[in-house]
Amino acid sequence: MPAIVRSEFALALNQVATERGIDPDIVLDTIKAAILAAYRKDYGTEEIEELEITIDPQSGEAKVFKDKKDITPAGFGRIAAQTAKQVILQRIREAEKKAIIADYTTKVGTIVNGMILRFDGPNIIVDIGRAEGVMPPQEQIPNEKYRLNQRLTFYIETIRQTMRGNEIIVSRASKGLVSALFKREVPEVNNGAVVLKIIAREAGNRTKIAVASTQSGVDPVGSCVGQKGVRVQAVINELGGMEKVDIIQWSDDSKIFITQALAPAKDIDIILNQKKKTAEAMVPEDQLSLAIGKDGQNVRLAAKLTDYKIDIKSKSGKSAVKTEEKTVKKTVEKKEKAESTEKKEDTEKTEKTSGS
Repeated sequence: MPAIVRSEFALALNQVATERGIDPDIVLDTIKAAILAAYRKDYGTEEIEELEITIDPQSGEAKVFKDKKDITPAGFGRIAAQTAKQVILQRIREAEKKAIIADYTTKVGTIVNGMILRFDGPNIIVDIGRAEGVMPPQEQIPNEKYRLNQRLTFYIETIRQTMRGNEIIVSRASKGLVSALFKREVPEVNNGAVVLKIIAREAGNRTKIAVASTQSGVDPVGSCVGQKGVRVQAVINELGGMEKVDIIQWSDDSKIFITQALAPAKDIDIILNQKKKTAEAMVPEDQLSLAIGKDGQNVRLAAKLTDYKIDIKSKSGKSAVKTEEKTVKKTVEKKEKAESTEKKEDTEKTEKTSGS
């Protein structure tokens, strides 16, 4: 082989061995196998089992032996050098991929800044630094609009094995994103003075968080909200600006905890069945819609937060469901009346136009 080819080989092999953490003997064995295949292809021999390839690890010079006899063809060194180069580059790429995956495996459960690169069917491919992350539909915020080159904060959910290799799954819908954002924005959460006990989230709409203090004199709710709401607002902004975040004081007393979980509704009486893990929440009629929430979201999240099945009832004795149905009926009737009036006005305008 020419000297320059040998020096490139030695440099590449050394790079793989020292920088990428690959055993040089494994690389050399792989190169030998590749060179043997190249020899068979170019020289048409079927007697591979009788052939032996040797490579000088210092010079990179490759030779072909058969029955201990050197049968290296003239000019074969260039073919061997090119084959070796391809194998080494492939090994470098494989080593880099493994190193990147190993690095991001330690980052699972953390947040990272990323930029949307492209859309791959329902999946979104994200640039997260040394690698690309995949955000499947279930990890996307339903009402959030995504665009190319958009910069967002992503939660590293997991590393998933697929037919195409390992994929780094990132998320915008995970509860972990909320937890990590509070850890970043609230020093008391970061240092452990305040803990996020439970998070219940419906991404893009509402999140409820139960917080507790591990140090006397530290207000967990106040710490997370921040002066004039600056800390919680920073989290909301990172979540897209539309998601409501309720921060609730954790309590070992289930009645108190359920009452607080149903906020912003007030003046609630709780009847518990601890054995069945059910609770009847007696709510003033003017607080029913707040306790239930839009499409039942508030009570649903409160149930997830407290691990109790919560039945909302009116203190006046009326069923909460019927009251809600009545409200919906009134809304529909009002809408139909407005549409009827609008239709009547349009008809009158048409008739006046025709008459003129």
